[in-house]
Amino acid sequence: PADTPDAAQARVRSAAAPVTDVARLCECDLLVAQCDVNCCCDPDCSAEDFSLFTTCSVPVVTGDSRLCSQKAAVYSLDVEANPPERIFKLVDQVNPSIFCIHATNYKQALYLKSPEIPTPENFDRLLDKFGGATFSAEPDSWNLDTDPQNPPDANETETSRYEYGVPVQTEDAFLRLPSPVVSSWCSDANPAGFLVNQATKCIRSVSVEKCDSIQALSMLFYINSSILASVFQVNITVQSIVVQSLDGTRTLLNSNDVLRLPMVLDELCINAVLRVNYHITHTDTGEIIEAAAAFVLGAISKEALSIEQSFEISFTQENAQPVPLSGNPGYVVGLPVRAGFRPQGYPFPVGFLFAALALSSNKHSQLTILQSTSTQDCLAAQGARAPVLFGYNMVSGCKLRITAAMKCQPLAQTLLDVLKGQNFPEYVASFGNSQAQDVLDWVPIIQLHISEQVKSSCQIPVALGIEVKWTKYGSLVNPQARIVNVTATVTTTTLKQLPSGRERIIPIMSSVVFTDISSPAEPGYKAWPTINIKLPFDFFYPFV
Repeated sequence: PADTPDAAQARVRSAAAPVTDVARLCECDLLVAQCDVNCCCDPDCSAEDFSLFTTCSVPVVTGDSRLCSQKAAVYSLDVEANPPERIFKLVDQVNPSIFCIHATNYKQALYLKSPEIPTPENFDRLLDKFGGATFSAEPDSWNLDTDPQNPPDANETETSRYEYGVPVQTEDAFLRLPSPVVSSWCSDANPAGFLVNQATKCIRSVSVEKCDSIQALSMLFYINSSILASVFQVNITVQSIVVQSLDGTRTLLNSNDVLRLPMVLDELCINAVLRVNYHITHTDTGEIIEAAAAFVLGAISKEALSIEQSFEISFTQENAQPVPLSGNPGYVVGLPVRAGFRPQGYPFPVGFLFAALALSSNKHSQLTILQSTSTQDCLAAQGARAPVLFGYNMVSGCKLRITAAMKCQPLAQTLLDVLKGQNFPEYVASFGNSQAQDVLDWVPIIQLHISEQVKSSCQIPVALGIEVKWTKYGSLVNPQARIVNVTATVTTTTLKQLPSGRERIIPIMSSVVFTDISSPAEPGYKAWPTINIKLPFDFFYPFV
């Protein structure tokens, strides 16, 4: 249809609705809560920092360069000023190309959505959708409503989706996580940052006579404000209530619906908050959907002038299976060695093998060995496993009573299950925080067999030796433990046929040895010398 002048002007006005605030974008801001050198758009930099800059590494910041018209943030330095100052300007930038985007009306393109990881369950569906030479990414419906006075979901996007470290907002202010500031006394002005797991302890001044009027001792103080989410607000629910007596005994209450407020009873202040654990559930786009709090309530005697309170907050992504880590990134001594194996018949190339590491060997995906029992009976110990702890050399074993009636092959398989478990893993994580989809972060377990050089029809396994070779990785100042090689060696022995009525006891043993194969410092490397002298007070004059 013919385009009238009024319609054309209306369309131009509709394109003015900004999608991205370029004043908040900064591609050179790489350090968290620190000023990046010569990064003029870094919000962590102060005027004093700008006075030391020599240039602006990113002078112009824009959004999508394909837009026909958009705002641009221009940064420069006024070197003639004393001290030098940063100059910030927000200008209109017009794209001269005739092939430009007039309006962004595809909502799904405005944020990054985590791709769906292929699994045996969804493989056929993903193959039907993306397996062809071409596939369509067009949404079911296009939203052409670009009214500049009321852009779609503008307020929702601003308040519902959080970024890392941004304070979690509530109706009145923000979600409080009391913590010590200057001294050990509690300060309620500490906000909880999104995706920042924290644990704090502080001292709170109390008076038993006034305990029912001290807000920080009441459960309501921590759950009475709803968290700002999308079009609705997320209420903080009570997950559990544990009551602690004066002697430290704790009792879990069956009902969480009844609020227990502090009150004075027999010269005691009961139901005072001693510990609060927040648990926040969010989506992959940063939207908070659930919030819960677990409380520990206790009694305070009249002699107490102060109490210690503990606070903790953790974040979990929706539909995400939490994976216990054993370090970040390197292994921590005493934590389990993480392991997994590749399921049989997995239909993907090697790059996707670790996306579905099976956890059926044990629920936490750990490398395990035989766990010794008090009876020392191998058949009774079948299924009892102990996790292999990084850095700990371990030895365990049991005794097997063999009779003449036992068959060789079933016995050999039973002993192998005792030594290696039902599903011995094929891979070990090289780092304590290795993710399943990072193929290069997983080390294959080399499996060896040692048997006696005797021709016999019956060989049974009697020992499993696991050697874990690791090295110090990264900086010499803060080295990280990294596993580079794992070898599992099964030793077998010959089982001779016993006369009828005779018995024989064979010891079965498992062992784990950790070997540090770190290379020494390179020749010529000299560490900073330690000077054990007292310098004169004016040694560095005129410098501080």
